[in-house]
Amino acid sequence: MATEKCTSCNVPLASEGWTKFSCPKCGQIIYRCHDCRHQSIPYECKKCGFMGP
Repeated sequence: MATEKCTSCNVPLASEGWTKFSCPKCGQIIYRCHDCRHQSIPYECKKCGFMGP
């Protein structure tokens, strides 16, 4: 069972198509589900507040 959740919508990352990457500002890991990635839903880093598409 997935323990990580999408940074934008908080859905558990159980299906294919999700990604993770480092925040461009502080390096915190950002998780993005397939739907939020493809719809360009904004995300906010929980550590530093950086916002991205």
